[in-house]
Amino acid sequence: MNKLSLLALSAASLLASCTSNKQTESTEVESTDTIAAVDLNGQWYMERIAINDSVFVNPSEVVPDVKQYIIFDDSTYCVQTNCNSISGAYIQKGDSITLCDGAMTEMACENMATEDMLRKVIPAIATVTVENDSTITLNAAQTSEQIVLRKATENK
Repeated sequence: MNKLSLLALSAASLLASCTSNKQTESTEVESTDTIAAVDLNGQWYMERIAINDSVFVNPSEVVPDVKQYIIFDDSTYCVQTNCNSISGAYIQKGDSITLCDGAMTEMACENMATEDMLRKVIPAIATVTVENDSTITLNAAQTSEQIVLRKATENK
């Protein structure tokens, strides 16, 4: 009985140590692979929409009297420019983001610079980076295209 008890105790001890090591390794891998999601919820003013360093638009300079913005809410986004809007769903996982195709109004406007640039840049957006508490950048994966946003302190 002593040998049988000792063998059973050794087997149980070995099994317990293997199981706990697997759980620890699994937890360590998950924690290094997980990137905290950027909180996009709320209204963000569009500061700059760029194709590259020389092709860009600053919406507040194009139409100074109109605040142009994006609202992110519960996996949907809504863009309001000086005369048109774009809306759709977005998918975010960590710092990755996809702005899915959605609906866009197509009114003819005196100045369409913001809309024209958004049509080019939105489909390329792939990541989001945080500059500080009030500024984020939506970046394209393979190009220098980006949308720089500033958190609104008041809702429109």
